[in-house]
Amino acid sequence: MYKLKTKETDNSVIEFIESVENPKKREDAYQLLDIFTETTGYKAKMWGPSIIGFGAYHYKYESGHEGDAPLVGFSPRKAKISLYFATGDSERENLLKDFGKHTTGKGCVYINKVADIHTDVLKALINQSIRFLKETYPNH
Repeated sequence: MYKLKTKETDNSVIEFIESVENPKKREDAYQLLDIFTETTGYKAKMWGPSIIGFGAYHYKYESGHEGDAPLVGFSPRKAKISLYFATGDSERENLLKDFGKHTTGKGCVYINKVADIHTDVLKALINQSIRFLKETYPNH
């Protein structure tokens, strides 16, 4: 789901959001920052150069590959806004049915703008992801 190069940094989340060129996307990033912060109870942290993450967990795969990743997060990219939720839980697919206009990639959910989605479903996806990861990786 996350590449090992994506590590938590001390970079400023606000400075990163302010560097987003598109004013509408910058506004959406602040809205997402509020929703994720309020829903998770975690302080936003930068992960790598462009992911705003909340909380953290330590994963270890059967292959021996391990690392740390945010429990949930988002990134206001040029084309679309990427939302990072846990994969592998069937509840995620059920929630996405009522999410609004989005597409999905391997580990991401992509949206064009916050106005396209139901924020109550976003909050449910955030909570579901955190619950699932804490059950899957209980030692962190």
